[in-house]
Amino acid sequence: MAHSIAVIVGSLRKQSFTLKVANALAKLAPATLKLDVITLHEISFFNQDLEAAPPADWMAFREKLQKANGVLFVTPEYNRSIPGVLKNAIDVGSRPYGKSSFLGKPIGIVGNSPGALGAVNAVKHLQNIMPGIAGPILGQPEIYLNGVGDAFDDKGQLTKEPVQKVLQQYIDAFAAFVEKQNK
Repeated sequence: MAHSIAVIVGSLRKQSFTLKVANALAKLAPATLKLDVITLHEISFFNQDLEAAPPADWMAFREKLQKANGVLFVTPEYNRSIPGVLKNAIDVGSRPYGKSSFLGKPIGIVGNSPGALGAVNAVKHLQNIMPGIAGPILGQPEIYLNGVGDAFDDKGQLTKEPVQKVLQQYIDAFAAFVEKQNK
């Protein structure tokens, strides 16, 4: 049976490179993983005042995380950090205090950028945010995809072979990591 992986897309843009990378990973995943690509369009802002009676969108997001055997973040970098929408989703998913929906889940992080740095700061921020509210984070290989602006065709299909090779290596390593963590 395949492990279910919640793939959280840290960008809202309809044609975002981040969404394209997430979809490419879903296609490249080995049979041991089933990737569920999750966009964050429907998640309302976190507000602690609402925790006593959480909105339905929070509960639906938390349920997807709770059912997953692992979580894979795919994120761009905005202003040398993660996008606000991704931080909001993490806040929603990690609450209420002590009952994080990420707890115990193996975590993978894929940064991507059309620029030269490959979202390294966003990845590092996620590596700082997740301990204490999640399970173990895959440490090696780390992945900072740069130059993804020309990696996809007009239909969103991955066409840049070096990017495909890196994604394949990463998703295979993540599959082994998830298998080890879910024994």
